[in-house]
Amino acid sequence: MPFPNPAPASSPVSQQWIRRYHPAPDAQVGLVCFPHAGGSAPYYAPLSAALAPSVDVTVVQYPGRQERHQAPPVDDVHELARQSHEALVEAGLGGAGRPVALFGHSMGALVAFEVARLMERHGGSGPVALFASGRRAPGRVRTEADVPRDDASIVADIRSLGGTDSRILADPELLGMVLPALRSDYRAVASYRADADARIGAPVVVLVGDADPHTTREEAHAWHGHTAGAFEVHTFSGGHFYLEGQKEAVSTTVAQALRRLRGDGAAGA
Repeated sequence: MPFPNPAPASSPVSQQWIRRYHPAPDAQVGLVCFPHAGGSAPYYAPLSAALAPSVDVTVVQYPGRQERHQAPPVDDVHELARQSHEALVEAGLGGAGRPVALFGHSMGALVAFEVARLMERHGGSGPVALFASGRRAPGRVRTEADVPRDDASIVADIRSLGGTDSRILADPELLGMVLPALRSDYRAVASYRADADARIGAPVVVLVGDADPHTTREEAHAWHGHTAGAFEVHTFSGGHFYLEGQKEAVSTTVAQALRRLRGDGAAGA
């Protein structure tokens, strides 16, 4: 089934970066979502549908993919966060006005963490929560041998994780279209470093699959050291892309956490 067309954002910059699949202008809380490496905004359309109209979900569309394929991809997490934050501020989602939470999966969790730091650093109240999905804590770095570098190892990693349509990986022409963004995203993740004591004031809610090869239980719990607020971990059955088999459970977890962290009943599943 095709995804619904996103509603336009309010300005030229935010029109490039921000997508809304199920606008909920009357919702009392927003959720900004950040895709994984090689991912794009429509990945979050099912979560948007599940949370609407109680939560107004917006999704960041990185350059270098889909309708933004001609824009050069950004191969630095900090720069990707800076540009994302700029677009969110322009769209009225940068920390002022209606409360917003951030949700990032895999690489998107790192981008969301750095956006949260920017929101708290540059005025506004910061996010009400950070949902970090399928990603080890920012201060945890694996060895060089664990990081795919060339195209063959990147494709092998993507195939093993199961988050990309196998038809794309098997079609040289389609693969050639997505490889530039994949290369850039993998470089961004490989070069990312955060201080062990880098932290945000917002609560952190970690979501992880129990068979995720990229995030161990200990690496997931290490997010606790990156928040001065509340902290919780939710484990789901599945691998790195556990979300695809746990859509209802994930949306319920997000809605309940937003309700609990905000101290009211504004966010319902």
